[in-house]
Formats: sequence, structure tokens, C-alpha cells
Amino acid sequence: MNKINAVYVSLVALVVSIVTLVMCIVCCKKGGDSASVEQALNDNPEMIIQAMQNYETRQREEAQKKAQELLAQSEEELTKNPADGFLGNAEGDVVLVEFFDFSCGYCHKIYPVLKNVIAKNNNLKVVAKPLAFLSPMSKYAAKAALAAKEQNKFAEVYTAVFEINGPMTEAKIDEAVVKAGVDLEKLKTDMESEKVNKILNDTSALAAKIQVNGVPTLILNGKIIQTLDEGVLQDAINQAK
Repeated sequence: MNKINAVYVSLVALVVSIVTLVMCIVCCKKGGDSASVEQALNDNPEMIIQAMQNYETRQREEAQKKAQELLAQSEEELTKNPADGFLGNAEGDVVLVEFFDFSCGYCHKIYPVLKNVIAKNNNLKVVAKPLAFLSPMSKYAAKAALAAKEQNKFAEVYTAVFEINGPMTEAKIDEAVVKAGVDLEKLKTDMESEKVNKILNDTSALAAKIQVNGVPTLILNGKIIQTLDEGVLQDAINQAK
């Protein structure tokens, strides 16, 4: 069942439940019948609308609460996994986590924002967690960045790939990593290693576990920050200091 059908079925079930509840209330209070229920709904159609709004609010609040619990439970995986690549200060006491995809347009928009906040905050460490689901080049680029970590060049390759002009291709990525000072032959070997593939799979599993539904997703102090605005991000960093 796809998401649209699932939502439709849920809404139908909700309406049926509401009507049933109204029938119970009316019948209990008035000793009425179906005609009384119909009259009550006709006289007060906002009852259904209000009930649906309350339901949606409650569902959203429960989802947010569950998300916060999952983030708290996953703090070690998010911020202290030695397999992850990072940018900024390796010993920074403010740790920002970024889930991204090299093929994501919005990730390209937030790249200069992250570059600026790293330059302005010498106590900031950005843990970069690549996902690979938007295009075939996503996986190639992600594996290249993770393999570059074996040469202590993750940040350089992360930067080089995000600064590629035009659509990504394997040739452009290869050219970018070489310019970043990476041994391409070793990189190609490491890209196919069990270690790199495990890191990529583990990152994907973690994203699913904590319900990362899109990229870029930024996490700071156990909270998801949805922004592309440098000022908003800097305010959050200031509060975390």
C-alpha cells in the first residue's frame, strides 16, 4: 500500500470512528436514534472538523516526541562514530550532524552556509553523513568521500564534490578528488572495500531509524534544525555553546 492510499484509509477510518462516537454520545445523552445523530452532525458539522484537527495535532505531537526519543537514544551513533567523516574542528565541543546527498539541490544550497559557519566558529565540528538515494552518482560520490577518509582527505573531497560545476559524472568526481590531493588508484580500491560499504549502509540504517525523511537534515544538541538560513543556524550554534 502506498503512502497516499494509507493516508486515505486512515482518514476514512477516522471519520467512521468520529461518526460512531457521535452516535454513542447522542444516543446516550438523548436516548436518540440514527435520525438524532444525523441531525446532530448537520447542526454541528464542525464537530468532525475539530475532531480531525485534534487528531492531526495529537499525531504530530506524538511523532515529534518519538523522534526526540530516537535522537536521544542514538546520540553515540550520531556524534561519536569514528567511521564518520567530519569538517571543522575534530575536537570541537559543539557538534552539528548533517545528513546529505551529493545530488541534492538543497544540500548544495546549504554547503556555503556550512562553510561559513565552520569558518566563524572554531569550536564547531560538523559530522557529515552521506546518503545515496537521489541518483546513481550519489552513491559514487558518497563512496569517494568515505574512501578519501582513508587518506585523511574527507573534508577536501566533500568540498571538491560540492564545488563541481554542472551535473556530476564519474569523470568530474575523479577529477575533483585528484585536485583535492587524493591518490585516485587507492581511492578506487577503497571505494569498493567492505569498510566503506558498511559505513554507507550503517548511515542509511541510522537515517531510517531516527526517521530522517529528507536531506539536508541537520541535528544539533539532539534537535533537528530545518533551515537553509545561516543566521538561524548560527543562532542555534550560539545557544549550544
